[in-house]
Amino acid sequence: MIEQLLALSPVIPYIVLVVAFVGLIKGADFFVDGAASMAKKLGIPSVIIGLTIVAMGTSAPEAAVSITAALDKSNGIALGNVIGSNLFNLLVVLGVCMLMTTVPTTKEILKRDFPWNIIATVAVILMVLDARISRIEGIILLVLFVSYIGYVVYKAIKNREVGDEDEVKNISWPKSIMLLVVGIVLIVLGGDLVVDSATSIARSWGVNDMLIGLTIVACGTSLPELVTSIVAARKGECDMAIGNVVGSNMFNLLFILGMTTTITPIVNIDLGAGILVDSILLLGFTVMMYLFSAHGVKWQKGKGAVSVVAYLVYLAYIIMRAFGIAF
Repeated sequence: MIEQLLALSPVIPYIVLVVAFVGLIKGADFFVDGAASMAKKLGIPSVIIGLTIVAMGTSAPEAAVSITAALDKSNGIALGNVIGSNLFNLLVVLGVCMLMTTVPTTKEILKRDFPWNIIATVAVILMVLDARISRIEGIILLVLFVSYIGYVVYKAIKNREVGDEDEVKNISWPKSIMLLVVGIVLIVLGGDLVVDSATSIARSWGVNDMLIGLTIVACGTSLPELVTSIVAARKGECDMAIGNVVGSNMFNLLFILGMTTTITPIVNIDLGAGILVDSILLLGFTVMMYLFSAHGVKWQKGKGAVSVVAYLVYLAYIIMRAFGIAF
């Protein structure tokens, strides 16, 4: 459909892409509000809501785009979206939060979530080495995801503290269900339109799907994490800000990549296109942000500036690489 519209006017796919991103963001917002309200009414602790539903909800656009791309056999966008979104989350979302306010890191995130992120990234790198991610490897990623979520929920229940339940909106059952359904519909439709329009734009510019996934799609689908974390940081909820980023990255690596490769295995990955380098860079930047967080809030604005600049340098590198300027 998008290809036919492109034949009429080359501007239309860009308009569709913007509209699709808006649908993804609003869909994620509705999904989080509806799901969190329903969880509260069912008596699920708010701490678990934050650790699971919010992190998964803000990553719903990445899930929609990547799963849709897998169904459409556009695996370059699916894989590039996961790697690109995680890089954006680490360097831009956390970097901007560090520039805005003090972002202390809890012991749980340092001892549990960051190490899990590093392990998951290493696992993906090892899987990519043979230029394919099989269905079995996708299932392994899903098993790791279930194990991680189970461990997080277990620790949350074991160590939970009484919190402010008013942090979750008190919405009626009918409205909660409506928000949940509308959110899912917007996410699914938005994901489908993003894949179609981004693919058309890539073809019109002669750019491969991997670059589109690493840049436009990755940044666009990471907007919920950016907005959520900035709002949380401004309100002094710094644990939520960094927890949202780390949790979303785990969701991207283990659930989204696991689900997409279980649906459609990724074969014949063009390692020469740089995805292996991007994965290794993701590992390096994850370790860098772990060290930044482990050393406390000293020089935090400087760390935030380094992170944002690092992303801009990386962005320039992959664009030049795509056009044969850098290798």
